[in-house]
Amino acid sequence: MKVLGIGNALLDVLLRLDSDDTLSEMGIKKGAMDLVDESKMKEIQKAQSGLPRSEAPGGSVCNTMRAMARLGADAGYIGKIGDDHVGRVYEEEIRKAGVNPFFVRTEGISGCSTVLISPDGERTMATFLGPAATLSDEEILDETLQQYDCLYMEGYLISNEKLFLPIIKRAKSLGLKVALDLSNFNIVHGFKDLLKEVIPAYIDILFSNESEAEAYTGLPAYDAIDVISGDVEISIVTIGKDGVLAKKNDQKIHDSALDNSVIDTTGAGDNFAAGFLFGYSLGANLEQSAQIGSLLSGNVIETVGAQIAEDRWEQIKLKVDGILRK
Repeated sequence: MKVLGIGNALLDVLLRLDSDDTLSEMGIKKGAMDLVDESKMKEIQKAQSGLPRSEAPGGSVCNTMRAMARLGADAGYIGKIGDDHVGRVYEEEIRKAGVNPFFVRTEGISGCSTVLISPDGERTMATFLGPAATLSDEEILDETLQQYDCLYMEGYLISNEKLFLPIIKRAKSLGLKVALDLSNFNIVHGFKDLLKEVIPAYIDILFSNESEAEAYTGLPAYDAIDVISGDVEISIVTIGKDGVLAKKNDQKIHDSALDNSVIDTTGAGDNFAAGFLFGYSLGANLEQSAQIGSLLSGNVIETVGAQIAEDRWEQIKLKVDGILRK
């Protein structure tokens, strides 16, 4: 099964600050996660020009597609970028990871999430969505969708009325399965009525964490999984250090999390989805798919950022092969 992701194409720029004075100079509150406009992003980019930095393609779905490709899956990605350096870096890194890019391009600067890391480790984020938030259903070709068997989307896209529901309906009409990650409990609270309509009607696989599952059902994770499974073919609820719950029809499993040291939980859910979808794409059963997801999420939390360290992949692939042979 080939999987195509659609998400907000945002380059993650990680900057390590010498002091929090830089935040004051930029007019950004420490620890905040704010959306900023183009002028503010240009101001931040100018102020950060001399700081040590690392860049990587970001956005939840992008993280998932990159990890799937590293495992050997046929993964594609649709996003909207500008004609600037950020957009060029984004596409280049996507290709390097083995993901097939289907970018919609426009004039101007691309979306960017600047992560400012204070000396004490606290993160302050300034995100400019840019053209990523203007992607529309009309800009995506049927021939692109028809190359894949499953469409994977992030819940953040629900605020984009010109994309979210129209592309889901079109994908289903073309015979694709649709997988959705709820992304954030605030998204669920803000769009609950729409989600209650869309999920039972169009979604085949639903990913959520326990706070999102509770926001959707009003029940704790262990009960929420049963309610959600009535709406979709496969329901998955990650429960942090306690692992993951998954259910398909009458089969329900609880897979324990790996006993790994937690350095940074960024990207844990994205990598779990990658592992689960990879297993599912190969016809693995529910338990095997969950174990592959837990393997990937357990590795990413041991490093800073949403990407698993390069030197871990060969060992991960060997372990995945072992899981699939069970």
